[in-house]
Amino acid sequence: MVISMWKNILQATKERILQQRRMSVYSQAHGYEEELLKKKLQQFAGGSINLTKEDNGIAILTLNNPKIMNAFTGTMMLELQERVTELENWKDGKGLIIYGAGNTFCSGSDLNVVKAISNSQDGMNMCMFMQNTLTRLMRLPLITVALVQGKAIGGGAELTTACDYRLMTPGSEIRFVHKLMGLVPGWGGGARLVQIVGSRAALQLLTGATRVDPERALHLGLSEETLSSSDEAGALEEARTWLSQYTEGPASVIRAAKEMVAVGRELLLEAALRTEKDIFGTLWGGPANLQALARRSKHK
Repeated sequence: MVISMWKNILQATKERILQQRRMSVYSQAHGYEEELLKKKLQQFAGGSINLTKEDNGIAILTLNNPKIMNAFTGTMMLELQERVTELENWKDGKGLIIYGAGNTFCSGSDLNVVKAISNSQDGMNMCMFMQNTLTRLMRLPLITVALVQGKAIGGGAELTTACDYRLMTPGSEIRFVHKLMGLVPGWGGGARLVQIVGSRAALQLLTGATRVDPERALHLGLSEETLSSSDEAGALEEARTWLSQYTEGPASVIRAAKEMVAVGRELLLEAALRTEKDIFGTLWGGPANLQALARRSKHK
């Protein structure tokens, strides 16, 4: 009876953690009209967001609109939300690599979309839609990597900040060009950039619209490594190898570690500690824990 009770508690804990991960930043209470925006975005087709899930637990998400440097059309914004939902439901996943087709990452929003929703209400709805999507991306129980080839500018630069890590290829750049468009980041990239590089460096990058090459990105802590390959296939294989050093092991443990870091980043200390306890409880005495105990003693 006691065992059955604990199983029910653990199941309820897992469901609560899953619900927290999928929570949106905005709802109707904030004036957010998601369905109205979706209908408008559907009118601007082009490009695609492709997702491949590999047997080793690593998924590849491709921004595929190379004719306009993988800029987000309306339908691509909708597809990104769909792919994030698919990844939330992928129980065997451990890692995710995001990259752009045609040897460049992403140039932000398609200007045709921007011009069509240039009124304040539509702009705010698009801002809330993308913040919701990228926050859910950031909370995925997967170790996420942005593979930056060519240019990651505007919204593309913001997308890189929603990943745990950034890898850059020779000659690539990250650039927050919003100032040149009379704007500031609206997809959450400003707040996330401060968390990554600190307030002083973030202010310089935003107000200077500075081109950040691989060397400077390493210095700022915006990038983890500069890869040696410049071609798409070679860079992607290097990124797989880099990521695999962190995804080796049981999916349950890798996913729990990511969830623990995510809540530690977002919650106040006491709430983060309670959630860490809940996550720990889903692993203690579980298959991976028992197998590790049977294999070896940690004290040897």
